[in-house]
Amino acid sequence: MRAAVYSAHRFEQPYLAAAAADRHELVFLDYRLDRNTAQLAAGCRAAMLFANDDGSAPVLDELRGVGVEFLALRSAGYNHVDIEHARRIGMRVANVPEYSPYAVAEHAVAMILALDRKLVRAHSRVRELNFSLDGLVGFDLHGKTVGVFGVGRIGSVLVRILHGFGCRVLGCDPVERPELVEQYGLEYVSLEDLCRQSRIVVLCAPLTPQTRYVINRDTLALMPDGVMIVNVARGGLLDTRAVIEALKKRKIGYLGLDVYEEEAGLFFYDHSEDIVNDDLIARLLTFPNVLITSHQAFLTEEALGNIAATSIAALDAWERGHTAQYEL
Repeated sequence: MRAAVYSAHRFEQPYLAAAAADRHELVFLDYRLDRNTAQLAAGCRAAMLFANDDGSAPVLDELRGVGVEFLALRSAGYNHVDIEHARRIGMRVANVPEYSPYAVAEHAVAMILALDRKLVRAHSRVRELNFSLDGLVGFDLHGKTVGVFGVGRIGSVLVRILHGFGCRVLGCDPVERPELVEQYGLEYVSLEDLCRQSRIVVLCAPLTPQTRYVINRDTLALMPDGVMIVNVARGGLLDTRAVIEALKKRKIGYLGLDVYEEEAGLFFYDHSEDIVNDDLIARLLTFPNVLITSHQAFLTEEALGNIAATSIAALDAWERGHTAQYEL
């Protein structure tokens, strides 16, 4: 099967090529999928989309018009694709629901530790031969209360890691996992109680109409002063303007973002020679207590291998006339 691979980054191409072997012809495209680039899939039966590609209804119509029948999403999230419209126009869609929950959960912990122990600032100082410890005081994770919003695959791994640090862990999720309660002492609470009691809040939930802007002025007001917030899920879970206000008032003491609500076209690309016309990201970058990584949490060898294998397996199934394992 011939497949157009949109937003094909150098770091993933070898994994996709190895998984496809000689069974499929992959057309690697540097471009992000949108209405202007959909025509590049002409002659392909499938399109492979990345997290920030545009899978809205008008774009899907363009793809269908040039002969695309299948969409293989190289991500767990699918809020960027209009799944119902795809079904209406006869397109089949599959995602990668679990590539490595360890990768994302471990990145969340890395961000917590880097913010808490001020590792970025310390590293910069030492490179300038400044070995002073003033301004680098952190706190022990042991004994702290951490709230995990979204206790699915990633959140469950995070709960286990935090338990190992000796944290008290609160969880907020509509589906409770009794094994986490029994083995790791997880306490399920409401969103309001999670906000009130947590020194650290980690967002691991998918973006849905119900979770959009779950971190907003109202929920921020419930949190203790100096709270740490880490988002490794989707940018739209927090209201960036409200977060900036909270940073300015020192309500938020530490902020870690691996995702950003306006990251499409910004993250994954080198803009070092550009003038970025995004006032919100520019403002966030001025705070010394903000750590931003560009949607990097998934980026491990294991995750890239699993994403490639699962995406290509979907093409295999469709080529044989079968249903893909993770068809939506």
